[in-house]
Amino acid sequence: MVNTAAAAMGGGGGVLPLASLNHISIVCRSVEESLRFYTEVLGFVPIRRPGSFDFDGAWLFNYGIGIHLLQSEDPASLPEKRDINPKDNHISFQCESMVAVERRLKELGIPYVQRCVEEGGINVDQIFFHDPDGFMIEICNCDNLPVVPLGDRAPMFGACKRAAAVVKQQQQQCAVPPPAPAAAPSQCVPSAQAAIRVGEEAHISCA
Repeated sequence: MVNTAAAAMGGGGGVLPLASLNHISIVCRSVEESLRFYTEVLGFVPIRRPGSFDFDGAWLFNYGIGIHLLQSEDPASLPEKRDINPKDNHISFQCESMVAVERRLKELGIPYVQRCVEEGGINVDQIFFHDPDGFMIEICNCDNLPVVPLGDRAPMFGACKRAAAVVKQQQQQCAVPPPAPAAAPSQCVPSAQAAIRVGEEAHISCA
């Protein structure tokens, strides 16, 4: 479902009526090698690709997003990345066990670096490593961080169940009892500064 409510936030013409992230595309030296990596390491599943394409590639899907691999027309021209720089372009995946991820990377002999971010007494663990073409992958437990919308408007996140749960809990927290007959009706406005932490009942991880 398209998140048309988001268009109203920008005023005037509004923002694009987007719904969710569909896929990312990665140019590869070898589609076969990258296909093995994304299926055997990250758990993506190959899916049907349009037969009308006149170039080599592969489509994969899991965790609610797609990965589209594109065979480079000049593999030798692709830059090689050896150093793992957490500030480089990357895609990040939430995981259930950082310990299990690190153990599996060691078993596979995949080099990685670790980082830990502390924010307000909350720790977020991160592991960074490269795919066969040097595109960086992050695995984290970023859901440990609370969702704190900025600005004076509630978020309009149609694709993220976790953010929707945040808004729902904010509404529940600021709910007021029915007013007396002579009193003016009250209106609940979720606070933009309220937050929900992982582990609370209303939290639902993003699909």
